[in-house]
Amino acid sequence: MLTYLFKRLLLIIPTFFGIILITFAVVHLAPGDPAELKLQSSMQGMTAGKAATQIVEDTRKLYGLDKPLPTQFALWVKRVATFDFGTSYKDHQPVLKKIAQTLPITLALNIITLLIVYLVSIPWGILSAVKPVGWFDRVSAVFLYVLYSLPSFWIAMLLIVFVAGGDYLNWFPIAGIISDGAENLSLLQKIGNIAWHLVLPIICLTYGSFAFLARFSRATMLEVVHQDYIRTARAKGLSEWKVILKHGFRNALIPQLTLMGTLLPALLGGSVIIEQIFAIPGMGRLGFEAVLSRDYPLIMAIATIDAMLTLVSLLLSDLLYVMVDPRISFE
Repeated sequence: MLTYLFKRLLLIIPTFFGIILITFAVVHLAPGDPAELKLQSSMQGMTAGKAATQIVEDTRKLYGLDKPLPTQFALWVKRVATFDFGTSYKDHQPVLKKIAQTLPITLALNIITLLIVYLVSIPWGILSAVKPVGWFDRVSAVFLYVLYSLPSFWIAMLLIVFVAGGDYLNWFPIAGIISDGAENLSLLQKIGNIAWHLVLPIICLTYGSFAFLARFSRATMLEVVHQDYIRTARAKGLSEWKVILKHGFRNALIPQLTLMGTLLPALLGGSVIIEQIFAIPGMGRLGFEAVLSRDYPLIMAIATIDAMLTLVSLLLSDLLYVMVDPRISFE
């Protein structure tokens, strides 16, 4: 096992380097100059001619954008090696500080979403697979396909119109994660207030993933329930649910683990669309605003963290394969 881990860790290094190299090239070759954008936003077009050109050149020099791209990349790699992601071009705050401010919000939102999705969709998929031609499977198939086809931004707008202060009901807030003046509330009241704000975003984040994972769980279980060892377990006189849960579900977990390998970066990446619609100050919205303002340090920091988390998640998935299925070895 140690040999396998050592080989995988060595493989992560060039893979990680390749990811940040491609990301750096794409970010810097995209149209738009952060120095010019910053000048436009701060001066609002009042400066023109040579003065504007001089300000842009000074700003590029301040940010180090006047250096060749290979030099900029080498400096970036050196900072990453010391866990220094620099300061934001937009407001000159440390990048890690901005990430630390938005990370808890995105984590809370996505962890709640994933718990709901997995606790509901996996049992739903198992029930559909046990009787694949029954009425429950047929009705759920239509229901889940409809859910999966609905765009999240459209559902978000419908919820805002009908239950969040639109033309009908006003049950839920439409923006933020906590009400103004909530600092005067008790701890339980604050938790309730935050939960009240998160209802609509969680609905929008949950239904599509729930529909996909339920059908995915059904498909993996159907592949397992017709295997020889399942028939053998039934021939031993074991109850149907013991056969399904103990022998079938454990083997059906292998594809699920592959899918779970993408969950860790997804937890931190956030949802750009939902966070933007509901004005949630999370990682998704932070990354979206960084792209719009060409905030290179912030974009690269988010991409670097996501890349590392993706590689670590894939490694953890491979390790879990052996725990779930003893037939799989590290060799």
